[in-house]
Amino acid sequence: MEDKRLQATARLLEVMNTLRRECPWDREQTFESLRSNTIEETYELADAITDHNLEGIKEELGDLLLHVVFYSKLGEEEGAFDFGDVANALCDKLIYRHPHVYGDIHANTPAEVMANWEALKLRKKHRKSGTLGGVPRSLPALVKAYRMGEKAAGAGFDWQHKEDVWDKVREEISEVEAEMKSGRKNDLEAEFGDLFFALVNAARLYGVDPESALARTNNKFMRRFNYMEEHAAAKGHTLHELTLDEMEALWQEAKKEE
Repeated sequence: MEDKRLQATARLLEVMNTLRRECPWDREQTFESLRSNTIEETYELADAITDHNLEGIKEELGDLLLHVVFYSKLGEEEGAFDFGDVANALCDKLIYRHPHVYGDIHANTPAEVMANWEALKLRKKHRKSGTLGGVPRSLPALVKAYRMGEKAAGAGFDWQHKEDVWDKVREEISEVEAEMKSGRKNDLEAEFGDLFFALVNAARLYGVDPESALARTNNKFMRRFNYMEEHAAAKGHTLHELTLDEMEALWQEAKKEE
């Protein structure tokens, strides 16, 4: 099995070398030109994971691995790093950040592992930007809020009891309602942002990934809405031609079908 993996890796690296030499499209790619494609491939992998499509996961992992190999080839051509450097740097990082496996530090729970992880990252990189400096700027807002909450919690800034977060959620709801009555749109947007941030932290404290939770609800809404449209069309109608009561009846039918 190990030989098979090593042979596949060597084959992939050689294919990349050939494409970079002989394919006009591959020859003209740069770090910058590949960036948007890399982001797209990451989301396609996320879709496959959400659908628990194991064949799709395998395919999308391959597409993402291609980008890792491609960036490594570009780094090699610039004399900065190659695939071996990338892999070895990752191994060194994993060993350093798992002292409870490779050293004499004890961590018996996932929470203790995460706390050690964040502390070691800060100590290793000596970030002038502090605890939140490692959160990528380009992350989607929902994911970024979750990661910032995680990192702040790792530094000890968190609710002492997870149930206390609901006081914050209720406070933010009240502030949204107050701004709705005031009619100040900019302030209303800010208060909605505060409410979303509080809800993301509530999800984190209760062990729920808000991105996955919202994606699940999005998919559920899409299934039910499509059901409404299809069954309305079967009767010769569009949704615009139905009353709210008729649409609600179809919505309830869709729920029962799940």
